[in-house]
Amino acid sequence: MKLYKHILVAILPLFFFGCGIYSFTGIETNAETFQVNYFQNTANLIEPGLDRDFTIALQDQIQNLSSLSLVNSNGDLVYEGEITQYRISPTTATANSTAAQNRLTIGVNVRFYNKLNEEENFEKSFSFFYDYTGSQLLTGATKDTAFEEIFQRLTQDIINASLANW
Repeated sequence: MKLYKHILVAILPLFFFGCGIYSFTGIETNAETFQVNYFQNTANLIEPGLDRDFTIALQDQIQNLSSLSLVNSNGDLVYEGEITQYRISPTTATANSTAAQNRLTIGVNVRFYNKLNEEENFEKSFSFFYDYTGSQLLTGATKDTAFEEIFQRLTQDIINASLANW
């Protein structure tokens, strides 16, 4: 019985500490803090509040998927950039030459700085879209759903590029 206790005492720490800082989301980092600087909207078509909403969505997603603490300055990890694209375009037409389906595309340019490992720094563009019927206006619940789906995908792609070491 003592042998089992000794083996357990020897092996148990390996399960907790052997892999470093790891989570089931694939996020592996030695960083403790992050900051998300305000994403200015520089797109040709400006949607009021989009810049604020995207900045908050990125902050929330990082907090939800990691144990990193959000700070206003001097973060170990820094995200900044611009919203470069906000475009609504028809994707299919009806016989009457009207849009049967529209697509909202949002694009962002992201600069990521890792103060603990500068080799991981990057600048990349990310974009995603949401399709909706041509009979709908991009207002109210349709706009909320579009933003939610686009932000979910954009923030996940940004996190994967910056923190997921698969």
